[in-house]
Amino acid sequence: MAAEEAKKVEVEAAPEPELAPPAVPTAEPEAPAKDVTEEKAVVPVEEEKAAVDDSKALVPVEKVADEPAPEKPVDEKPAHGGSNDRDIALTRVETEKRNSLIKAWEENEKTKAENKAAKKVSAILSWENTKKANIEAQLKKVEEQLEKKKAEYAEKMKNKAALIHKEAEEKRAMVEAKRGEELLKAEEMAAKYRATGNSPKKAMGCFGA
Repeated sequence: MAAEEAKKVEVEAAPEPELAPPAVPTAEPEAPAKDVTEEKAVVPVEEEKAAVDDSKALVPVEKVADEPAPEKPVDEKPAHGGSNDRDIALTRVETEKRNSLIKAWEENEKTKAENKAAKKVSAILSWENTKKANIEAQLKKVEEQLEKKKAEYAEKMKNKAALIHKEAEEKRAMVEAKRGEELLKAEEMAAKYRATGNSPKKAMGCFGA
């Protein structure tokens, strides 16, 4: 009876290893017959091993499912660091933007100053040229006036010289006329004295003297 029950147990135990092939050992025909109680005790052990193997197969799945929980603090650190980096980047962008605006304002102010100075220099140059042109025009006008006055004065001098010459000619003519009259009178008196035989008194007085 014990042998038949052992065979039945072996028959019942043989299909079970197919459920977990790696953990089921092959049956040895030469092994001595075991007690039914031992076989019954072996079967639950094998089932427990299979259950343990199944639980081991499920363990990694449970670990994978549990992995996101510890990753949260890890993600928080990069998020915190990323926030700092973002703040630093924003600060850098603001600084660059402010510096760019300051530089643009500086260039604009310098350009305005250069244009203002250039405009003033141009105005001064125009004023200088205008003043010089006015002075040259006045000088030319004075020269023209002087030339005109010079010509007028020269003309006056010429006219005056002509008048003087004319007066001199008239005086010379009068002298010549007077001389002719006196010569003629002297000739007449000399002829009269010859005719009368008298001598001129003045001449005698002159001779006597």
